[in-house]
Amino acid sequence: MTPEFPEDSQPLLRPLGESAPRSRRVFLAAFAAALGPLSFGFVLGYSSPAIPSLRRAAPPAPRLDNDATSWFGAIVTLGAAVGGVLGGWLVDRAGRKLSLLLCTVPFVAGFAIITAAQNVWMLLGGRLLTGLACGVASLVAPVYISEIAYPEVRGLLGSCVQLMVVTGILLAYLAGWVLEWRWLAVLGSVPPTFMLLLMGCMPETPRFLLTQHKHQEAMAAMQFLWGSEQRWEEPPVGAEHQGFRLAQLRRPGVYKPFVIGVSLMIFQQLSGINAVMFYAETIFEEAKFKESSLASVIVGVIQVLFTAVAALVMDRAGRRVLLTLSGVVMVFSTSAFGTYFKLTQDGPSNSSHVHLLAPVSVEPTDASVGLAWLAVGSVCLFIAGFALGWGPIPWLLMSEIFPLHVKGVATGVCVLTNWLMAFLVTKEFSSLMEVLRPYGAFWLASAFCIFSVLFTLACVPETKGKTLEQITAHFEGR
Repeated sequence: MTPEFPEDSQPLLRPLGESAPRSRRVFLAAFAAALGPLSFGFVLGYSSPAIPSLRRAAPPAPRLDNDATSWFGAIVTLGAAVGGVLGGWLVDRAGRKLSLLLCTVPFVAGFAIITAAQNVWMLLGGRLLTGLACGVASLVAPVYISEIAYPEVRGLLGSCVQLMVVTGILLAYLAGWVLEWRWLAVLGSVPPTFMLLLMGCMPETPRFLLTQHKHQEAMAAMQFLWGSEQRWEEPPVGAEHQGFRLAQLRRPGVYKPFVIGVSLMIFQQLSGINAVMFYAETIFEEAKFKESSLASVIVGVIQVLFTAVAALVMDRAGRRVLLTLSGVVMVFSTSAFGTYFKLTQDGPSNSSHVHLLAPVSVEPTDASVGLAWLAVGSVCLFIAGFALGWGPIPWLLMSEIFPLHVKGVATGVCVLTNWLMAFLVTKEFSSLMEVLRPYGAFWLASAFCIFSVLFTLACVPETKGKTLEQITAHFEGR
């Protein structure tokens, strides 16, 4: 039986010998693409140090009230959701490289508008633009890196996407200690500008070039990235590259990875990561840290360290093992976090999250500090567990499991799902706390983490050491 899409049924790139490519330029190209996620992380981290100074600002500088503060953080997720759809369209039509170059424009423009802001609407407009760029970068960078990397290092390089995101968040926290919000926005425009310069010198992915029948350019890209085009051969490409059609959802090679990709994004946001980050500074205050802002830096350092660990072991341990281990750690940490709130909130009058920790002050000091350290341990354990698996791996798998002819649309839907879920969780978390009480909300997150572990064991395939074409063949049952 002849496959409907020949370019997905046989390798577009096949090694001629047993030895793996030796060139290090693939790491340079991956770094250039990962500057997009670094910019994306800086956008996410920017609001934490910027909001306090914007709330204290005196005229003529713009000043944020409570409602504007909420939108200052949340509007990024709406922009990113739109950016995910735009990125899915761009990645198949403009290509992976050009899409990354184009996303630098809203990054720089958005930070420029924030820098020059004279009112709240300019601040929100700038945040919306940077959010749009985040959506494009969060989709295109993993796709670009997965297509230029050979199987032996794809897990390492793919995990660097999330590593750069958390590094960007940490940089924003650290810079926020010494820079006020306008200069912090100026600093935010540096990584995308650097990406524009460096990415302009990198090639398009060979796989995308082959689907466009640009054979000479594909050979030149392979020479640049892997050191020797003679190590690789190009099989016949067959039919011209085709776009996505709804009828293709009947094919197991399309609907299986589609369900897995969307589910991974949903479980990532339902894990409780936003809730834990929301309470981090308050919990560290109760543990008697002198500077509450230190909590953000500690959380950022833990994220960077454990994401780096995940990147280093990804190609040896495998995706399934790390996802499962990560999920188990999050189950225990969110359960402990919920227990902390249960022990400190038995009073019937504590229904509002504004007064969540008020009962602690009426207990003996040693006991209250001890309980607070239980919460600190739970926060740190959760962040470490999340960074080890459920932080980087959904983005990595999204870039690996979809066949080329549907990759733009499918990854666009995954990114849209992730950012819409992030928006809903962020905006509705306070309401959920009032209905379920804080301990109930975190125990609910623990239940979602259990479901995520079961889903991983039942549905998520192992992709380490496989070419992208072998992964597609697995879903097709070949």
